[in-house]
Amino acid sequence: MLLTRHITTVFAIAMASLMTPAFAHGAALMSSIEADYDEYLEELFIHFHENPELSFLETKTASRMADELRAAGLEVTENVGGTGVVGMVQNGDGPLILLRADMDGLPIEEKSGLDYASTATQVGLDGVEYPVMHACGHDVHITSMVGTARQLMAMRDAWSGTLMFVVQPAEERVGGAKAMLEDGLYERFGTPDYALAFHVASMLPTGVVTASEGIQYSSADSVDILVPGVGAHGASPHTGRDPVYIGSQIVTALQSIVSREVMPLSPSVITVGAFHAGSKHNIISDHADLQLTVRANDERVREQVLAAIERVAVNVGRAHGLSEDNLPKVTVSEGTPVTYNDPALARRLNGVMRTTFGEDATPPYEQRGMGAEDFAYFVSEDTGVPGYYFAVGGTPQAAFDAAAEGGPPVPSHHSPLFKIAPRESITVGTRAMIAAVLDLASSE
Repeated sequence: MLLTRHITTVFAIAMASLMTPAFAHGAALMSSIEADYDEYLEELFIHFHENPELSFLETKTASRMADELRAAGLEVTENVGGTGVVGMVQNGDGPLILLRADMDGLPIEEKSGLDYASTATQVGLDGVEYPVMHACGHDVHITSMVGTARQLMAMRDAWSGTLMFVVQPAEERVGGAKAMLEDGLYERFGTPDYALAFHVASMLPTGVVTASEGIQYSSADSVDILVPGVGAHGASPHTGRDPVYIGSQIVTALQSIVSREVMPLSPSVITVGAFHAGSKHNIISDHADLQLTVRANDERVREQVLAAIERVAVNVGRAHGLSEDNLPKVTVSEGTPVTYNDPALARRLNGVMRTTFGEDATPPYEQRGMGAEDFAYFVSEDTGVPGYYFAVGGTPQAAFDAAAEGGPPVPSHHSPLFKIAPRESITVGTRAMIAAVLDLASSE
């Protein structure tokens, strides 16, 4: 097995040489990380990519991560918040630093063309079998966490404090972080002085590291709307109430919230991602189901939009003659707040990244969409934990150049075509995480 594979003498010597702080801050650390990738982490990454698991069902992934962190020398606790894993190591006096990696895949059939493309399927929490793919780079995150743990454990003379490695389930359902906290993560293992995480970004070139000194990601809420109707024959619509038509009116009306109710300089998005109704050409169904994702960049707008969605849906139902006891029902099934980087911490660690990687590789952060992250729960106002979340480039510049000249576009996250350059992504992500830890917990 990969886990028990013997590390070569050459690699062992390289790891041992990391025992001086001066060495840790030099190019030799990156060389050691790259050697570890070639010797060990590449095969681990391929294993994770070939064996993705759905949110809250990551049992095999969690077990493997627990084994890897134990092998690195950490004290490991499993089944935190469901499938979550926590690895702890205390190394003298100093801050408690949380390092987080998410591990779940997505219900997508992979079409990337990679030799190690996933062919996995899994029965979801809803009882339906789905193809599963790591279409958001979480395999990068957990592989990098293993690499980070291995390096830091080999250079304990360079840092002092306590590290909490958090392997989080169900980020794609923005529920795993909350579940771990509700299971007593901070009560059981301590409230961190700092929390760190990164995300590989397919829309950034490899080698780039960037982070905001404020808002990093938008809020996200999954909203379900049940549109009731009165079933009838398709040839006699006047005898019923058509939920497909009513639902279509709701879909259209929802767009007026963003365009006519939210202040134009306050970003928000309402996307109807699914519309399910009916079973046959000539049958008017008795209900329709809409599934929405809702995004905002501050909590006030988030609350405004969610309230407006319910108002619009219910009143469109009224306008089409639905009775008061049979109006559309709006449910927020999953959600996460806006992810903010602590400004002072972000300024400090962005300076560390510039020193580590150079000015050209650390451009100012640019929000390129309204993606969301439940890392926000770890660093919310309620916890008081300052957080730093950074992005690591995942696509070679040559791919962007080819796309600009009419070649294939660079696939986005959550695409069946999604792929990143694993070696560059994992090694840079690992180096950046280690740089942050060494700055916050330096023993010098």
